[in-house]
Amino acid sequence: MPKHILVPTDGSRLSKKVVKEAIALAKALRAKVTGVHAFPANFGIAIDAKTQNQLRKQAQTDGTRYLDDMEAAARSARIRFDRLLLKNDDPWRAIIGAARKQRCDLIMMAAHGRRGLAAIVLGSETNKVLVHSKIPVLVYR
Repeated sequence: MPKHILVPTDGSRLSKKVVKEAIALAKALRAKVTGVHAFPANFGIAIDAKTQNQLRKQAQTDGTRYLDDMEAAARSARIRFDRLLLKNDDPWRAIIGAARKQRCDLIMMAAHGRRGLAAIVLGSETNKVLVHSKIPVLVYR
């Protein structure tokens, strides 16, 4: 049974549902939860440095809020909780690296369900985690 669950969040509605379910699972298993939010270091080459900094600061503020919400839910459920706010242009790499470094034994994350051309063009962080992770991944949809 998992004893340490990594839960990536992007603040989306589905991601918030995953947080709720992961905390319920952690409570049932008496497991610890580590929340992680990864945001880009760079927002594109066509964006000037000042705008890059503004976007980074906003992403950090948003990520802090997402993790604050997750921490409040974990505290309410009396679940042990850690948080990671990571700057990385490849969120899936940050997620896998965090899970490995924190010695998590399960990653629980959302699948946003993009299909067709959107899935091909945008890719899926969840799919990348599934393909590259050596740690079990529970996908919530």
